[in-house]
Amino acid sequence: MNDNITDMNTDRVIADLKRIVRDSEALLRDSADVLDDKGREVRERLTEAIDAAKVTCRRLEERALEGVRATDRVIREHPYQSIGIAAAVGILIGVLVARK
Repeated sequence: MNDNITDMNTDRVIADLKRIVRDSEALLRDSADVLDDKGREVRERLTEAIDAAKVTCRRLEERALEGVRATDRVIREHPYQSIGIAAAVGILIGVLVARK
Protein backbone atom coordinates (compact mmCIF):
# COMPACT_ATOMS: atom_id res chain seq x y z
CA MET A 1 0.00 0.00 0.00
CA ASN A 2 2.86 2.37 0.81
CA ASP A 3 4.39 1.62 -2.60
CA ASN A 4 1.07 2.58 -4.21
CA ILE A 5 1.18 5.95 -2.44
CA THR A 6 4.78 6.42 -3.55
CA ASP A 7 3.82 5.54 -7.13
CA MET A 8 0.96 8.07 -7.02
CA ASN A 9 3.32 10.75 -5.65
CA THR A 10 5.90 9.94 -8.32
CA ASP A 11 3.24 10.17 -11.02
CA ARG A 12 2.08 13.51 -9.62
CA VAL A 13 5.64 14.87 -9.51
CA ILE A 14 6.28 13.75 -13.09
CA ALA A 15 3.01 15.32 -14.29
CA ASP A 16 3.74 18.58 -12.44
CA LEU A 17 7.28 18.68 -13.77
CA LYS A 18 6.08 18.16 -17.33
CA ARG A 19 3.49 20.94 -16.92
CA ILE A 20 6.12 23.33 -15.52
CA VAL A 21 8.46 22.57 -18.42
CA ARG A 22 5.68 23.02 -20.98
CA ASP A 23 4.54 26.33 -19.43
CA SER A 24 8.10 27.61 -19.10
CA GLU A 25 8.85 26.81 -22.72
CA ALA A 26 5.71 28.68 -23.77
CA LEU A 27 6.77 31.65 -21.65
CA LEU A 28 10.20 31.64 -23.28
CA ARG A 29 8.69 31.55 -26.77
CA ASP A 30 6.23 34.33 -26.01
CA SER A 31 8.79 36.63 -24.42
CA ALA A 32 11.64 36.14 -26.89
CA ASP A 33 11.10 39.45 -28.70
CA VAL A 34 10.52 41.75 -25.72
CA LEU A 35 13.55 41.04 -23.54
CA ASP A 36 16.48 43.35 -22.80
CA ASP A 37 19.97 42.09 -21.87
CA LYS A 38 18.94 41.22 -18.31
CA GLY A 39 15.88 39.42 -19.62
CA ARG A 40 17.97 37.44 -22.06
CA GLU A 41 20.26 36.40 -19.22
CA VAL A 42 17.28 35.21 -17.18
CA ARG A 43 15.94 33.47 -20.27
CA GLU A 44 19.20 31.55 -20.68
CA ARG A 45 19.15 30.45 -17.04
CA LEU A 46 15.52 29.38 -17.37
CA THR A 47 16.39 27.40 -20.50
CA GLU A 48 19.12 25.60 -18.55
CA ALA A 49 16.70 24.92 -15.70
CA ILE A 50 14.14 23.54 -18.16
CA ASP A 51 16.74 21.22 -19.67
CA ALA A 52 17.69 20.00 -16.18
CA ALA A 53 14.01 19.47 -15.35
CA LYS A 54 13.56 17.39 -18.50
CA VAL A 55 16.49 15.18 -17.50
CA THR A 56 15.08 14.79 -14.00
CA CYS A 57 11.66 13.93 -15.40
CA ARG A 58 13.15 11.25 -17.65
CA ARG A 59 15.05 9.77 -14.70
CA LEU A 60 11.90 9.70 -12.57
CA GLU A 61 9.96 8.00 -15.35
CA GLU A 62 12.73 5.43 -15.78
CA ARG A 63 12.80 4.69 -12.04
CA ALA A 64 9.02 4.37 -11.94
CA LEU A 65 9.12 1.99 -14.90
CA GLU A 66 11.85 -0.07 -13.22
CA GLY A 67 9.64 -0.32 -10.13
CA VAL A 68 6.71 -1.48 -12.21
CA ARG A 69 8.86 -4.10 -13.92
CA ALA A 70 10.25 -5.36 -10.60
CA THR A 71 6.75 -5.59 -9.13
CA ASP A 72 5.51 -7.44 -12.19
CA ARG A 73 8.42 -9.84 -12.01
CA VAL A 74 7.79 -10.62 -8.31
CA ILE A 75 4.07 -11.16 -8.91
CA ARG A 76 4.78 -13.49 -11.84
CA GLU A 77 7.33 -15.44 -9.81
CA HIS A 78 5.03 -15.74 -6.77
CA PRO A 79 1.44 -15.50 -8.02
CA TYR A 80 -0.26 -17.35 -5.15
CA GLN A 81 1.61 -15.45 -2.47
CA SER A 82 0.74 -12.19 -4.23
CA ILE A 83 -2.94 -13.13 -4.30
CA GLY A 84 -2.80 -14.05 -0.61
CA ILE A 85 -1.13 -10.78 0.36
CA ALA A 86 -3.60 -8.76 -1.72
CA ALA A 87 -6.53 -10.61 -0.11
CA ALA A 88 -5.12 -10.05 3.38
CA VAL A 89 -4.62 -6.34 2.73
CA GLY A 90 -8.16 -6.11 1.32
CA ILE A 91 -9.62 -7.83 4.39
CA LEU A 92 -7.62 -5.58 6.71
CA ILE A 93 -8.84 -2.47 4.92
CA GLY A 94 -12.40 -3.81 5.02
CA VAL A 95 -12.16 -4.41 8.78
CA LEU A 96 -10.72 -0.94 9.39
CA VAL A 97 -13.36 0.77 7.27
CA ALA A 98 -16.17 -1.21 8.92
CA ARG A 99 -15.01 -0.09 12.39
CA LYS A 100 -15.71 3.56 11.67
